[in-house]
Amino acid sequence: MDSDKRSQNLIPENPVLENKGTAKRLTGIGEYYFSQKLREIDELNKQGKNIINLGIGSPDLPPHPEVIRTMQEESAKPNVHGYQSYKGSPVLRKAMSDWYLKWYQVKLNPDSDILPLIGSKEGIMHICMTYLNPGDKVLVPNPGYPTYRSAVMLAGGKCVEYKLLQKNNYEPGFASLEKSNLSKVKLMFVNYPQMPTGQLPSRELFEKIVAFGKKHNILIIHDNPYSFILNDDPLSLLSVEGAKEHVIELNSLSKSHNMAGWRVGMLCGAKESISDVLKFKSNMDSGMFLPIQLAAAKALTLGKDWHDQVNAVYHERRKKVFELLKILKCTFSKKQAGLFVWSKIPAKYSDGYALSDEILYGANVFITPGGIFGSAGNKFVRVSLCANADRFDEAIKRVRAI
Repeated sequence: MDSDKRSQNLIPENPVLENKGTAKRLTGIGEYYFSQKLREIDELNKQGKNIINLGIGSPDLPPHPEVIRTMQEESAKPNVHGYQSYKGSPVLRKAMSDWYLKWYQVKLNPDSDILPLIGSKEGIMHICMTYLNPGDKVLVPNPGYPTYRSAVMLAGGKCVEYKLLQKNNYEPGFASLEKSNLSKVKLMFVNYPQMPTGQLPSRELFEKIVAFGKKHNILIIHDNPYSFILNDDPLSLLSVEGAKEHVIELNSLSKSHNMAGWRVGMLCGAKESISDVLKFKSNMDSGMFLPIQLAAAKALTLGKDWHDQVNAVYHERRKKVFELLKILKCTFSKKQAGLFVWSKIPAKYSDGYALSDEILYGANVFITPGGIFGSAGNKFVRVSLCANADRFDEAIKRVRAI
């Protein structure tokens, strides 16, 4: 076949019309809320508004100096710039295994039970694409991290909400779930310390979650990135006896080690689960830059002093958030963990969007409306701890003035 004929066979007569339109899988999937809102805030800043952003959970503190030094030194070596193993560096996997044993008392085989991720957010998508067929159902929390819902939908699954209510300490209503038809439910997302509510788990709750998954043959996906923030008792769902066969746990260095932009996470579970997900993940990327992996391994060796130092900063910031929320006449629990404070809005506001917009446009301060996490969050707002003391003082001053 000559080159002209090859071209005719490969190029459609009207490629623009042939390829027009997005895939059906994007139906019902909107742009991520913060992606949109950050553009609006950027526009307001260009108008000179100087918005104080208390909505995003992106740590503003740096990683430990030794972590940065490791990254710098390793990056200068000539032999670290090639493709890496799809399963991650053995050094990083060993560090993750040691970290789980030290802090969670969970034994993981670094060769088979751990898969490093380019941030745990990608792991949510990988899991859904690995296990879900069109029409499979997934239990997702309401309120909960919006990515659970979008990942399920992108993979062709159907979301089945279970509401987390303040009166029930934001725990799943297992009695109600037991009465529903669970025959097509394949996965269940749980997340403790819970985002956005900050609810800490109990060992009894974790035992109930594992028992529920085992009884109904549902794979439990536990998202665990907040267990070190303002929490003295980090827990892993994998610490429950017999959990490994029924649980995949996601974890991350983003919050615990101030490495959000470094994109280092992990997926932990039974050998079979790791192998399953690797089949999909290995077709999606070619691994992390080795110096990042080695720096992450260094971060995982940090001791209690590091976490105490970080939490001391967050503790003082949380006091200022409490002050801000009292001015707004919101109500909240002081026993929350994680990078945020979850707070119920006064009755005069129709929803959290109304309060959020009022202080954004009236005081140039942005806080997150709880409704983005699901309908059960409509009467709430969430405030991030990721701003320095001066910014919080200025936010309090601005809000008090309106």
